[in-house]
Amino acid sequence: MWKKSVLVIGVIFSMLFLTISPAHATEIKPSNIYVVKAGDSLPDIANKYSISIDELKVTNGLQSDVLIAGQKLWVPILYEVGAGDTLGDISFTFHASVETIKTVNGLSSEQLYTGQVLKITPKRMTMQGQHILMTKEEFKDWLFNTQVNREIRLIQQHHTWLPSYKHFNGSNHFRMLMGMENHHKQTMGWTNIAQNITTFPDGKVAVSRPLNIIPEGTIGPTANSVGIAIEHIGNFDLGHDVMTKEQQETIVYINALLCIKFGLTPSIDSITYHHWWHMKTKERVLDATASYNVKSCPGTGFFGGNSTTSAKTYFYPLISDKMEEILESK
Repeated sequence: MWKKSVLVIGVIFSMLFLTISPAHATEIKPSNIYVVKAGDSLPDIANKYSISIDELKVTNGLQSDVLIAGQKLWVPILYEVGAGDTLGDISFTFHASVETIKTVNGLSSEQLYTGQVLKITPKRMTMQGQHILMTKEEFKDWLFNTQVNREIRLIQQHHTWLPSYKHFNGSNHFRMLMGMENHHKQTMGWTNIAQNITTFPDGKVAVSRPLNIIPEGTIGPTANSVGIAIEHIGNFDLGHDVMTKEQQETIVYINALLCIKFGLTPSIDSITYHHWWHMKTKERVLDATASYNVKSCPGTGFFGGNSTTSAKTYFYPLISDKMEEILESK
């Protein structure tokens, strides 16, 4: 009887261990990414990985409780340390931070030993309400984990004009985003902040209006229906703000990422300037602006100017080169 009890307990223990067994360094690239399936819900996924719904949302930059099949989510994982592993390597592989791994596992140093089992908790994203603030590299991960269930064929380039560089102090990203959101809703009468994406002088990028929702604003329904709107903080008309190197790099990088994500080739038909659209009729007029009512947006000094020739000469080649660089690094 005693032997039978031990056997049953042993079988149950083995089944439990198989359920929660940690990843091994020798396995084929263990992953802490969960791919959403049809019928999945946030409560189900949170319960499966012993994480709160709020933490799951902040970890993945989720702006709502709606999930789309194919979407990828960072989740906690148990990892068994292999020979030669370092905390730096583990944190990079599993989208975590060294300090969080140390805190969660009660580590007083970065010294590891083979066979040690660590709980790896992915990094939390920086969010306030719907607004997600990221580095351009974090935006890359977020974008390629995101599923967009509408057609995207046009990436809009805008400058804010106001607020401009003099309103940015290096740490007021969310205050500026909330200010724009309130202005768009209360003054302009729009349902939300108009733009999907915002870039800042320090190179940071924010996603506010979900990508699954078309932008609003004066560029009109034709451009908005299949568009993603990007507002670049600054007044880039000649004689005003001179774009920082950090913001330049981010603008090129995120446009390249968006082109890769949605299968676009940089051209006047895929990356558009607000300046090319009539303010009243909402029709695209391109460079025939002398006799039309148009804005200078994204600025007469935006990457060499706001004409189609400037875009083809100075902007699109940078994006194409960056696309090649990103694809070669995968």
